[in-house]
Formats: sequence, structure tokens, C-alpha cells
Amino acid sequence: MTGHVDTARALRLDDGRRLRLVHGPIDVIVTAEGPPPAREAAFGRATEAAGPILAELAAELPRLRRATGPAPHGPVARRMARAVARFAPAFLTPMAAVAGSVADHLCAAILGTDQDDNQDHGLHRLIVNNGGDIALWQVMGQVTAAICDDPLTGRAGGRITIPHDAGIGGLATSGWRGRSHSLGIADAVTVLARDAASADAAATLLANAVDLPGHPAVSRRPARDLAPDSDLGARPVTTGVGPLSPADCARAIDSGRALAQDFRARGLIRAAYLSLQDTRAIVAEKDLPDA
Repeated sequence: MTGHVDTARALRLDDGRRLRLVHGPIDVIVTAEGPPPAREAAFGRATEAAGPILAELAAELPRLRRATGPAPHGPVARRMARAVARFAPAFLTPMAAVAGSVADHLCAAILGTDQDDNQDHGLHRLIVNNGGDIALWQVMGQVTAAICDDPLTGRAGGRITIPHDAGIGGLATSGWRGRSHSLGIADAVTVLARDAASADAAATLLANAVDLPGHPAVSRRPARDLAPDSDLGARPVTTGVGPLSPADCARAIDSGRALAQDFRARGLIRAAYLSLQDTRAIVAEKDLPDA
């Protein structure tokens, strides 16, 4: 994350409804629905808010890569720390919620929800997609989201409909084949929660929980061997998963499902979808319909 302190680039996509913000490892698509003047104003606020994010995070990286320490200072860093604290005492560094927190921060900046007087933004739907970790806000209708079975191949696991009044403001996906290292063997775990930062942290923990410790088909290496500055240090992260029997897959998925049920009972998430090879599990409330 260090070394990228130049200005974020804002690129308007051809459909006019979306703006792409690129800054180092941050790559965000903002979809704003509403009258054209409201959409233009929203894109302006998004561009302004995106500018300082990377430099602010880079300044606090040593703290953000540790599970404990003083409270961070920057707005995104504070979101990260609050999100992982909800899942205590599980081990998580604030980095487990970085992508979702960036999405939440941009969403709040566009809507003005972090200010005493909310902006009259004029939008009726806003989607901030930070590499698959998504902050969502809507006042009418519903959004249909694709669920990923395998981030590497892009294989879809179906779709889910999110009504505007479902209490869901964030989606995130994690797994051993995703962008970040995982302690588990899930191909993909997608979580729906009240905000993207919470969904991001929960997806990390649930993907870790889908596991078969000591199984000969699973390859692991210390995280620091793959990335010297990894917040996971010497913890062994998954580097390969061979073919597993249906019984092994079911056992691993059951571990993740049990934790997802605990998170849902505690009000930390609304729903989770877990995938490992040909085995799937869904933990969801009955009022959340499939598409």
C-alpha cells in the first residue's frame, strides 16, 4: 500500500451512471441512481473523498497490521478498527476490514451520513463496489446481487434479491482463492451485513473457519513467506487445495456454517453463503429471498 500517494484517478464509464476511482490498490466503481444533477454531485463528492484515503491508510499501516494497539486516527482506519472489534475475541487485525471500510467511507461521504446535517443528495440508490466488497444504500425497490462460488474462475453461485428495507448495507466475499490470504480452505464465503466493513470482517473469519486442519490435500505456507509485511505474520495461510471427498467438504463447511449461525444470532451478519468445491451452505433469515 505504500508508494501510492499520487492523486486518485476518476474515470467516467460509458453508461453515465458509474464512476471508477483508481488509486494504487484501490479500484472502486460508484453507481449512483437519481436525477442527473444529483448523480453529478455525488460523483464530485466521491472523487473528493477518495483523494486522501490511500495516504492516510499508509501513514497508519504499522498499527493497522496489529490486532491490538491505540485507536487509529483516520476516518477509514477508525471504521476498520470498529468493524473488527465487533467480532472480539477472534483474532483479526483492522486490515481484515480495509476494503469494506473504504466502500463504507465513500458511501457515507456521498450521502453525507457522517455529518450532523445530511446532504440533500437527491439519490434513491447508491452502490460503492470496492473490488467485490460493496457498500449499498437504497430507499426504494431492490437490488439483485450475484453470489460468487469461485473468485478465481468467476463461477457464479446464484443470485440474491436485497429489498431496500432488509437492513443490509454491505456485502463482502473472502476465500483462499481471493485477493487476500486465508487461513481456511473455502473457495468463497459471501456475507451480507449492516455495512460493508462488518461484512468484510465476517467473511474473513468465516472463510478461515471452513477448514480441515492437517489434511494432506491442503498446502500452506507462513504468510510472511508470501508477503513479508503481511498482518498474519507466521500464521500458515492456504496456498493450494486438492480434490476433497464429499464428507471432507461437508465437515469443513459445517465448521463455517456453525460460526455463521453464531454471528447471525449475535446480530453481526444477516446472511452468509459458503462454498467449497461442490459443497454449499446458506445461513440466512427467511425474509431474505433468492432471486
